[in-house]
Amino acid sequence: MSTPSWLRTHTCGELRAANVGSRVVLNGWVDARRDHGGIYFLDLRDRYGKTQVTLAADVAEATRFSTEWVLAVEGTVVARDAANLNRERDTGAIEVRAERVTVLAPSRVPPFEVLDQLDTAVETRLRHRYIDLRRAPLQHNLLHRARFISAMRRAFEDQGFAEIETPILTRATPEGARDYLVPSRVHPGEFYALPQSPQIFKQLLMVAGFDRYFQVARCFRDEDLRADRQPEFTQLDMEMSFIDEERIFAVWETVLTRTFKEALGVDLQTPFPRLSWDESMERYGVDKPDTRFGLELVDLASWAADSDFAVFKDALGTGGRVLGLVVPGGGDRLSRKDLTALEELAKTFGAKGLAWWKAGADGGAGPLARFAAGPRAAALMAAAGAADGDILLTAAGLAPKARRILGELRVHLGRKLGLVKPGWNLLWVTHFPMFEHDEEAGRWFSAHHPFTSPVGDLDDVPADLGVLRSRAYDLVMNGWELGSGSIRIHRQDVQARVFDLLGISAQEQRAKFGFLLEALAHGAPPHGGFAVGLDRIVALTLGLDSIRDVVAFPKTASASDLLCEAPSPVSPSQLAEVHIAPSGRALALGGTGASAAAPTGGTSPSSESPV
Repeated sequence: MSTPSWLRTHTCGELRAANVGSRVVLNGWVDARRDHGGIYFLDLRDRYGKTQVTLAADVAEATRFSTEWVLAVEGTVVARDAANLNRERDTGAIEVRAERVTVLAPSRVPPFEVLDQLDTAVETRLRHRYIDLRRAPLQHNLLHRARFISAMRRAFEDQGFAEIETPILTRATPEGARDYLVPSRVHPGEFYALPQSPQIFKQLLMVAGFDRYFQVARCFRDEDLRADRQPEFTQLDMEMSFIDEERIFAVWETVLTRTFKEALGVDLQTPFPRLSWDESMERYGVDKPDTRFGLELVDLASWAADSDFAVFKDALGTGGRVLGLVVPGGGDRLSRKDLTALEELAKTFGAKGLAWWKAGADGGAGPLARFAAGPRAAALMAAAGAADGDILLTAAGLAPKARRILGELRVHLGRKLGLVKPGWNLLWVTHFPMFEHDEEAGRWFSAHHPFTSPVGDLDDVPADLGVLRSRAYDLVMNGWELGSGSIRIHRQDVQARVFDLLGISAQEQRAKFGFLLEALAHGAPPHGGFAVGLDRIVALTLGLDSIRDVVAFPKTASASDLLCEAPSPVSPSQLAEVHIAPSGRALALGGTGASAAAPTGGTSPSSESPV
């Protein structure tokens, strides 16, 4: 078989002055076309860059093309004169003088231009994602993602980890979010679930003796979306045997230090700081603190206990907290309008209002000033650690709400006032609560997941399960949770006890987790693990607030795929194959299409499913 003459010899970002005189063939998309008095120019683009091509009139007239057409250009590399150098382009010292142009594929007029900076609606871009992905910023993002994941893989392999795939079709197990369910054709009325994580399978691999496992795993959660969430996402998942938390931390610090160096040229400082969940909540009001700036919460209970402010006294009297947040120099940096906006923001987090005080030894100013007369002003300044002219923001009530209000205001003010320092601050947040109580459901749930080991034993369980702490940990970077992990329960009796505390009956334990309990009874080693959300960490390293532009084909906020028009109805015959009664939309399809004629018990090609 002869080699096609149009096959490229070089990419569109490869040619330099050293290639002058070479005969080359370039393949790519027409980025732009210009006519300069009988001499025609085009910029040919691929993911490696752009090369300027000159065409004599006879060559240009012999081949008609427009932007986004796919061409093969054969010609000679020539040097540009000094006046025409393009110093903003890697190939700007040369151009290719075309001798032949071959159209490999024409293109319709695209719905938007392929520009680095684009104002086109997101919906239009997602509907034509294959065109959007031709833009250099998105190509840069996805190539950075590939390099980042590749570096992580190598770092795990160099530490003796084996990459092992776990099933996508599995059974539904409660892990905190809704499962995506897949009906079975051969088992009427029964369903598979797409995995929320490889959690149970990686624990089974530990029981099997694979003491160092990792996987770049696809996971699925049917939950409400946000900027940092997609219904399907990718995580780098790992598990180790015969370890403790510190050994897991050390592995991940090695992996991330190496990855940041290779992919970003950034040197991370290790070991990463450790902070217990209780300390994080007390100091920052959140369990994923941004430690690039200060503004830590302060306890005002000692001052509030002697205050005449009823809101404070009532909060303390009902077992609540009075907390404060000091903004240094806030009297000069925050206007009354700013303070009103902060109060409205606080209300979105459950506050009824926002009592504030401009600190001053003479009593200061603001809603709290009348409660800080005379020596009470100096006492409040001492309790808050405030100086003259600082602004003190306060929140009172039960600890979770008071902390959250000030924690969220802290993040807002850090950005608004330019307090956030550049850099990458990573820390481990440890010893999360073992259980959380759902008032509406009237029962306890696992704060992490039910396979997390408790701190200490469960021989003497308190009535308030909320005081129990677990061996769970998160990795936080610049105020974002990168991932979670824990030391697992490796003994069957302890796992059954945790299920009991969660109100899961012995019968339900056998039905949902029988295979895990059976495995734990056959010599399970102490083990633990961790998983990082790759979409999120890649977005953060690129300075992006949303993961959408580091995912090749993302969904919308309503979990819709605008490119493929999914989810979509299917025909009644397809539903019948998996033993599901058709909905109104399916009935409206009328059972038409190739799938309607599929033999009973058979499956039809997905490409012919009606949409």
